[in-house]
Amino acid sequence: MLRQAEEMRKEIVANVRGGEGQAEIVHILESSLDEFNGKGRVFAKITLPPGASVGWHQHVGDSEAYYVLSGEGMVNDNGTEVAVKTGDMVLTRDGQYHSIANTAADDDLVFLGLILFA
Repeated sequence: MLRQAEEMRKEIVANVRGGEGQAEIVHILESSLDEFNGKGRVFAKITLPPGASVGWHQHVGDSEAYYVLSGEGMVNDNGTEVAVKTGDMVLTRDGQYHSIANTAADDDLVFLGLILFA
């Protein structure tokens, strides 16, 4: 199967999980098409412009990994704030909490998000 970039579903979402601003989400795989074989629900490229964030939330029944493709930001990993940059990975396991924010003045924070069932 091949899905070219222009065929991927793109959406602009405001206040993701109670966060600030808008995020652009490009869905790489689609759960509605059973592309996870029942093992997950999100594989997407997320772009946060300066000042935007994904709000603090808990994962229940699944885990999420973020892989930073470009930019800089701040992750709240279960109450511990940590700066992240290109090449960093954050894993939030079932039952844990996290958020991510773009803290740069000029550059987008771009990362992959992968949610797999626990």
